Parts: sequence; C-alpha cells; structure tokens
Amino acid sequence: MKRKVPGNILRVILIALAISIMVNSISFAADISPVHINQATAKELTALPGIGKKKAEAIVAYREKNGKYRSIEDIEKVEGIGKDTLDKIKSYIVLE
Repeated sequence: MKRKVPGNILRVILIALAISIMVNSISFAADISPVHINQATAKELTALPGIGKKKAEAIVAYREKNGKYRSIEDIEKVEGIGKDTLDKIKSYIVLE
C-alpha cells in the first residue's frame, strides 16, 4: 500500500532543503580569506567565486605586464572579467 505525502508536508521538506543549501553556500563564502590581488598566485586566485584557472592566470599575467593593480576595479581591465565577475569577488579581494 502506497502512502501519499500531503502537499503541505512536501512543501515544508522542499523549503527546509532550500534553506539548508543557502546556509551551506553562505558558510562557504565566509570561509574565503581575503585575496591580495597584487601578490596572489594563480592558484590562490582560483579560491575566488567565478575565477577558474584561465581567469586566474590572466589576472597574474596582466599584473606582470602592467604592474600592480591600483584599485580593485582595475581587475575589470583583465580580459574575461567584467562587472558581474567583479561584483562576485570584490568583497573577497584586497590590494595589499
């Protein structure tokens, strides 16, 4: 005999699951240490949300070619990094 789960119980379960996922995402974000964009290696930069190996390498290459970043917003000068990426990472990066 199959038992039906009432719709309200199913909704509560789904809401609890969604909350659990959000809490885990927030705690992950809290675990990210500030990254010094004028000193970090490509590997260290990949800890930033939305920054993979290629973008991290581009950040380092730009810094090596053009010198230190003078502002956090200068990171948008790196090919492949725009406003959306900057918005994701700016609370995790520092200049020095």
